[in-house]
Amino acid sequence: MAAQGATMANKGPSYGLSRQVQDKIEQKYDPELELRLVEWLVAQCGSAVGRPDAGKLGFQAWLKDGCVLCELINSLSKEKPVKKIQSSSMAFKQMEQVSQFLNAAEQYGVAKTDIFQTVDLWEGKDLAAVQRTLMALGSIAVTKEDGAFRGDPNWFFKKAQENRRDFSDDQMKEGKNVIGLQMGSNRGASQAGMTGYGRPRQIMNP
Repeated sequence: MAAQGATMANKGPSYGLSRQVQDKIEQKYDPELELRLVEWLVAQCGSAVGRPDAGKLGFQAWLKDGCVLCELINSLSKEKPVKKIQSSSMAFKQMEQVSQFLNAAEQYGVAKTDIFQTVDLWEGKDLAAVQRTLMALGSIAVTKEDGAFRGDPNWFFKKAQENRRDFSDDQMKEGKNVIGLQMGSNRGASQAGMTGYGRPRQIMNP
C-alpha cells in the first residue's frame, strides 16, 4: 500500500484509482459541445482567433495560452476587463492570462461553482469543467440581452433573470432586515457546545 500511495502522491502517470477517476472526468467531455463552443467563440471573437484542431487536445491547445478566452470576455464587456492580451510561450504568462479570464468571468456573473481551475485547462486535468464555464458564460451573455452576444442564441439556455442586481443598497439592507426578523438572528451565536468542527485532532485520535 505504501508503494501505491507514493505513486499516487507523485506527479507521474496515473495508476489504479486515480486513473479511474481521470477516466470518469474525461468521459464528461462532450465532443458535440466542443463544436458548438468553437462556433460561438469564432462568431463572438471574430475569425482572427482561428479554429482548433478537432478533439479535446486541439481544444485545449487553442485555449491554453488564455488569448482566445480573454478576447471572448472582452467582446462581452463594454469596459474590456483584460487590458493587455498577448501571446507568450512562457507558462506563467499563459496561466496568468487564463486567471485574468476566470476573474473577469466571475465578475461578469458566472457562479464560482461553474468556474474551472487554471490547471483544469493548462494541464488538461478537467476539460469538461472548461466547457462548463464557457456554457455558463454563454448563457449569461444571452440572458443579458445587452447587444454584446454574437452567434446563435439557441446554443445556450437562458438563465432565470436575477432581479437582485436591480435593487439599490438600501433595498438590499431592508431585505436583509426582513430575513433576519423572519429567521431569527444568529448573530452572536457560538459553536462552543459543538465538538469536532475545526478540531481535526479530536477526530484523528484513535
